[in-house]
Amino acid sequence: MTRPYAEVIGDPVEQSLSPTIHGFWLKALSIDADYGKRRVTRPELPAYLAEKRADPAWRGSNVTMPLKLDAVALADEASDRAVAAGAANLLMMREGRLTAANTDVGAIATLLGRLHEAKAGMGSVTVLGNGGAARAALVALKLVGIANVRVQARDLAEARKLAVEFGLETGPEPFTEPIVSDGLVNATPLGMPGRDCLNCELQHMPGQGWVFDMAYGPSETPLIEAAKEAGLKLVDGLDMLVEQAAASFELFFGLKPPRDRDAQLWQLLRQ
Repeated sequence: MTRPYAEVIGDPVEQSLSPTIHGFWLKALSIDADYGKRRVTRPELPAYLAEKRADPAWRGSNVTMPLKLDAVALADEASDRAVAAGAANLLMMREGRLTAANTDVGAIATLLGRLHEAKAGMGSVTVLGNGGAARAALVALKLVGIANVRVQARDLAEARKLAVEFGLETGPEPFTEPIVSDGLVNATPLGMPGRDCLNCELQHMPGQGWVFDMAYGPSETPLIEAAKEAGLKLVDGLDMLVEQAAASFELFFGLKPPRDRDAQLWQLLRQ
């Protein structure tokens, strides 16, 4: 009998730390299952999902770029948060139906709550990007009650559509415009290994400002380094990765991950 398994899919996917996170939790809980990774391109996604529908050992897949919008379109049904974001980071079978979900939204909301508890300024936020991660950020910002949000993106036409869709009062700006808000959410892969940071100019942000960088790598991203130099509060991509993975793990394997062992997990991820 094939062992139950889940995996992360995307293009590229080689750099993903999701197998490390889920593998750590599976071992800690002595769950007889696996978590892997598989490169899947956008044209390959329909065939991949047809294969998984017929695989009883498959518990689901986390979905990363550039598949998050396609994941919602190809699913039989979607959770409220996936529908609100128009993007999903998780696909799984439920009662014979392929279901799309979005654990990014809850993870972002949780981490924004921690920034609020740390007395970070919450009057205004800039979101860099206009893809699936940016959509999840916009839903989470609404959930926590932050209304003054501006999108900055390289594709201004798509950013304008996003601003209309989410009812943003402030129009979008080019990606490289100065950041003038209390908070900054980088919802792009820029800053990850091999990808330059195109907007690390944070000198206009206030003293109680903060940076939430969804990009991550083996070392700190250029944006996180700039935020530290500016004395801003920080949430980095590994914070985000672990929070969304925790919700995904419970959906895949039916148990809550052992968060009391986070210190060991973080040491593993920082190696």
